Amino acid sequence: MAFVIPQPPVAATDVTGTDDEFPVRRIYCVGRNYAEHAREMGHDPDREPPFIFQKSPDNLVRLPPGSEGKFPYPPVSENVHHEIELVAALSGGGTDIPEVDALDLVWGYAVGLDMTRRDLQGQAKKMGRPWDASKAFEHSAPMGPITPAADTGHITEGRIWLDVNCETRQDGNVNQLIWSLPEVIAHLSGLFELRPGDLIFTGTPAGVGAVQRGDVMEGGVEGLGLIRLKVT
Repeated sequence: MAFVIPQPPVAATDVTGTDDEFPVRRIYCVGRNYAEHAREMGHDPDREPPFIFQKSPDNLVRLPPGSEGKFPYPPVSENVHHEIELVAALSGGGTDIPEVDALDLVWGYAVGLDMTRRDLQGQAKKMGRPWDASKAFEHSAPMGPITPAADTGHITEGRIWLDVNCETRQDGNVNQLIWSLPEVIAHLSGLFELRPGDLIFTGTPAGVGAVQRGDVMEGGVEGLGLIRLKVT
């Protein structure tokens, strides 16, 4: 038996300090998971359970440490926003996972960006349509290398920030998550069967905003280093 077309490459990202790669199966994203961001988007964070959307694994842009990546400005949009996020990479899975066991599934952590066509997202919201075109487009998930949790410990606090052209746009702490990572994993595992290779983008703090061609974005999560990329 053979494939009738060439097999697509396996989506993968880098692992800090090695030549190894982490294979990516799915990308789950948590919406409005910081209180101030929820408010700036016009929502009440005290009344919303977590909600989930997905990006495609081939939306990833690998950002090796110490180098400047590129984010090509997408077509059919004039309002593209940055959203800096802590990313959790899973080495285990299952369904209906208890919160107390959830962190046992986490292999490591990384810094990621959930780039968003905000104008297309707004149109989709008004029409009651899915967000795919605004979230799951090419190059919409830039991400730095994954650092093993064995090296960092589980990240429950620490600064998370993003600068654009050396001016701070987003500045928060991962301890401000409305829904903690164990709660998110437990919730996700009730909706989907989680598996090794899944990534979870955990949400973004307040201060999201538009970028233009020529802008340079640089951000990070305390303990995980920096990512840097230019909008082209």
